[in-house]
Amino acid sequence: MSSTLIFTPLSHVGWGSLKQLIPQVKRYDISSILIITDPVLIKIGVTNKITLPLEEAGYQVQLYTEVIPEPPLESGEKLVSYIKEHPFDLIIGLGGGSALDLAKLAAVLAVHEGSVADYLNLTGTRKITAKGIPKILIPTTAGTGSEVTNIAVLSLGNTKDVVTHDFLLADAAIVDPELTVSVPPHITAATGIDALTHAVEAYVSVNSSPTTEALSLHAVRLISKSLRTAVQDGQNQQARTDMSQGSYMAGLAFFNAGVAGVHALAYPLGGQFHLSHGDSNAVLLPYVMGYIRKSSTKKMADLLNAMGGSSVYLSEEEASLRCVEEIKRLVQDIGIPTTLGDFDIPKNAIDKLVEDGEKQKRLLARSPLPLGKEDILTIYQSAFNGRITEPL
Repeated sequence: MSSTLIFTPLSHVGWGSLKQLIPQVKRYDISSILIITDPVLIKIGVTNKITLPLEEAGYQVQLYTEVIPEPPLESGEKLVSYIKEHPFDLIIGLGGGSALDLAKLAAVLAVHEGSVADYLNLTGTRKITAKGIPKILIPTTAGTGSEVTNIAVLSLGNTKDVVTHDFLLADAAIVDPELTVSVPPHITAATGIDALTHAVEAYVSVNSSPTTEALSLHAVRLISKSLRTAVQDGQNQQARTDMSQGSYMAGLAFFNAGVAGVHALAYPLGGQFHLSHGDSNAVLLPYVMGYIRKSSTKKMADLLNAMGGSSVYLSEEEASLRCVEEIKRLVQDIGIPTTLGDFDIPKNAIDKLVEDGEKQKRLLARSPLPLGKEDILTIYQSAFNGRITEPL
């Protein structure tokens, strides 16, 4: 069990918390700021809520908008090179997980020698030794938890890898649900299930602790009661607030306890087929949890209750089954397909998916049920067939 918990030094969470931006920036003796953001946020006017107050306060502000979903390694390399050539005093990440991950990565590696590839978890040979440029992270979606983690995820051909170090932690995180109101329904759904996956996997993780379990369960409660409404009525202030709070708590939980099989098998889907991270997690979540549920029946019963179901009059076995059904129903209700075939992924891709999924040892090690090659194969087959299966 985890004994030491790590949290982002400063966090402001809640409706209107963006007003904390200028006070946070004033903590530093700086003049030039680079904002790394999603280009769509410029079109819909969200970036103005950040740039105008900063410019009025006398700061030199520049936007970097070459951010794409599921950013490839090349995007990270290009951004780091850009900052090395054009030094800045402060980095602000504004957007979804891709923008936040790139901001964390760039702020740290801009002061390191070599390429981004040299620092990858699976294949890198260099070590991070310096904190780098100060960074403030401002999410505009409720899902990734990137604002409170020490990981930056990059796509590598057919799979994904990460750069991870505590120096990637934000100096401050500002989580204002008001910034999520403009997020369209499908992205609200996908990022919301991503947050739910963080909470669920952290709760059953072999590295969980009483603190992470409390965070996980409350995150599940908030997300389960609000996600359908947030998808159907994006202007609903309470639903957006619950989702941002739930995502933030889930981020804290999984940063300390870790995620496992769902994420391990989702990475190859993103790498090989460019399926969004949220969709990848959503389509796999019921099948992975169904497969491992007998290793965690008591915790699955807890999750059922947190999702708004009831384990009263049910055995732990029955409650764990009901939990998996509730997870799948939620995915369906928010409009995300529940089989890999629905995403037009061919069955002949399964061998390569298994091969790449098996490489995610860092993630798989946290599963309460050890997952080997045959287990991974069975889970992918289940996700193709749309049927929950269990170990023989």
